[in-house]
Amino acid sequence: MKVVVLTGPESSGKSWLAAQLQAHFGGVRVDEYVRHFMEQTQRDTSLADISDIAVGQLAWEDAARTRQPDLLILDTHLLSNILWSQTLFGDCPAWLEPALLARHYDLHLLLSPERVEWVGDGLRCQPALAERVVFFEAIEDWLVRHRQPLVKIEGDWAQRRELVFTAVARLLQA
Repeated sequence: MKVVVLTGPESSGKSWLAAQLQAHFGGVRVDEYVRHFMEQTQRDTSLADISDIAVGQLAWEDAARTRQPDLLILDTHLLSNILWSQTLFGDCPAWLEPALLARHYDLHLLLSPERVEWVGDGLRCQPALAERVVFFEAIEDWLVRHRQPLVKIEGDWAQRRELVFTAVARLLQA
């Protein structure tokens, strides 16, 4: 099983590309649990919610891993929980980073916020490109610092799709 994570700031194409990957390569896709959580609770999240959100994300990921697909496509993982918690609340549950580091991911596709338009959806909260660039840089810094395999994905939608397909095809052939 190869595990691919799409990561990046909001509105950079993670969900769209995850669906594109699944349609092209097959496999199992795991969506972003926080969206489900927010739709169910119908309120803004708080620091107290972060552990519940992370546990939900891990449960969805673990359920997909038990299916042992050739390709597991994650729309996000705990790094987003960590960084959003720090961004919104200035703190983060201490167990999240060790839990993230204990898992194996074959490839992180790090999506740049540049050259694509931000689209509000009622849940997103960083319309300013500068904020999304800071978030992108925090993700990149964490991935590099922890020696996680990554490919940066930039460009317009067509270029992103091509870069993502190429990176995943290489991974599957390795």
